[in-house]
Amino acid sequence: MPNTLSDELPVIGLIDLPGPDRERLIEELSRLDVVVRAAVSVSALPAHCDLVVAHVRAVSHDGWERLAVGRPTIVISENRRDGDLHKAIDAGLIDYLVEPLKHADILRRLIERALELDRLSRDHSESRAELEALNDRLERHLEMLRDDQRAGGRVQRKLLPPSGITHIGVRCDYWFAPSLYLSGDFLDFQRCDDRYSFFYFADVAGHGASSAFVTVLLKYLCNRWLAQWRTLLPEAFPSRWLGELNRELLETGIGKHATVFAGVLDHERRFLHYALGAQLPMPILQAKGRSVYLGGEGPPVGLFPDVEYPIYGCPLPESFRLWFCSDGILECLPEDSLDARLKELEYRTTHCASVDDLREGLALGDPLPDDLSMMTLSGFDHD
Repeated sequence: MPNTLSDELPVIGLIDLPGPDRERLIEELSRLDVVVRAAVSVSALPAHCDLVVAHVRAVSHDGWERLAVGRPTIVISENRRDGDLHKAIDAGLIDYLVEPLKHADILRRLIERALELDRLSRDHSESRAELEALNDRLERHLEMLRDDQRAGGRVQRKLLPPSGITHIGVRCDYWFAPSLYLSGDFLDFQRCDDRYSFFYFADVAGHGASSAFVTVLLKYLCNRWLAQWRTLLPEAFPSRWLGELNRELLETGIGKHATVFAGVLDHERRFLHYALGAQLPMPILQAKGRSVYLGGEGPPVGLFPDVEYPIYGCPLPESFRLWFCSDGILECLPEDSLDARLKELEYRTTHCASVDDLREGLALGDPLPDDLSMMTLSGFDHD
């Protein structure tokens, strides 16, 4: 029966001619925790050897060219002969020792070091193979995630209103650019009845799927509340809607909050009723060749329980343009401070007639440093 313990020990193949010196070599090598298999030639070696110790007198007789390249080999000799040394190097030796019986302790150390290096090499190869397999699985999973994100991005865009849509003489234009596939930015513009329209512009904290899911909740709550439009006061609608959104986000427990500007346009009075949740930058009203930030304040949506959102309002001229930008635009302006960037944004909107005009003047990176969205509402003079 095979010796199980011996099968687990390293196998040393000793190539040497029979005689007392070979027996002494076997005895010296056997002091290590190894199994020694003696052979008179390269061809007589066992199929598996962790290391080969080859004596010049045996290998020279059999032929150096038959010593398999790639198998760790220590060459031993009774004297240094350059011709044999050169052939041993060509055959792939890892070390060379003269007078092995005289230096048996050195030979054992050479063998221990060679076995350890071989073990490390095999461990490295196995680890590399495992790493490559893990990388392959990770790449497949990443591709699946990318496919899911792309599909989610297409669904998210379907929830947006058509760019250029007009309600009762007011036109909505926008540019919507996620930093990757899904965006935490979102916007909407819907007609309530023959007199009023409702819109919002939101920036959910964070990136990716979790932030994008909140934008779906925004759309759902908007549609649900608009279905009850006739039972609500138009001027209070933005404030109550933000309060409901705040409660819903807290109840989900996903740890997401958003900055939101919500407004109701009274097309008959040409008046804007609005409420806001920590919007930055604030919307800019462009009219008569001037641009000015709207006033107001309010807490973020989804961060604090039992908060109220004040109701604000301002009259609108017959021809106006309201600018809404997510905070990602501030990272695309060259100024150093926040105040300087806000002033620069105010200046640029004064000299821009469309979303495309403003976008073309920004230093947009690839990829974008943040989700970036811009929207304008203009009118009341559109058909």
